[in-house]
Amino acid sequence: MNSKRELKIVIVDDSDFSRSIIRKMLTEENMNIVGEANGAEAAIGIIKETNPNIVITDIVMPDISGIELTEKISQNFEDISVIVVSSLSQEHIVLEAIAAGASDFISKPIQKQQLIDSIEKISVNL
Repeated sequence: MNSKRELKIVIVDDSDFSRSIIRKMLTEENMNIVGEANGAEAAIGIIKETNPNIVITDIVMPDISGIELTEKISQNFEDISVIVVSSLSQEHIVLEAIAAGASDFISKPIQKQQLIDSIEKISVNL
């Protein structure tokens, strides 16, 4: 499965604005967004329902952090890749995200080409 149009993507961010930016970037590339959540707890339900290939998540959220969500996904859904996006881009945060199982880390503000490149790189291994 290396066609990006076949990928199923879930977006998780407590900011409606951030989700809308990511959604716009992905829909411009005809990517398949199967769900969106404004928090990690809601995301788990959507992930169980939609069985996505990729979850794009922010770190700072009101219920549990994107790092904790990444750990839960890595432990419970081994076929799902996680891309962490955050304005927190200090080295220790990036390393923490990767250690939790993230496939990639993208700093906000998100550059569209960087996001698309990350998804394409991940999709080669799916």
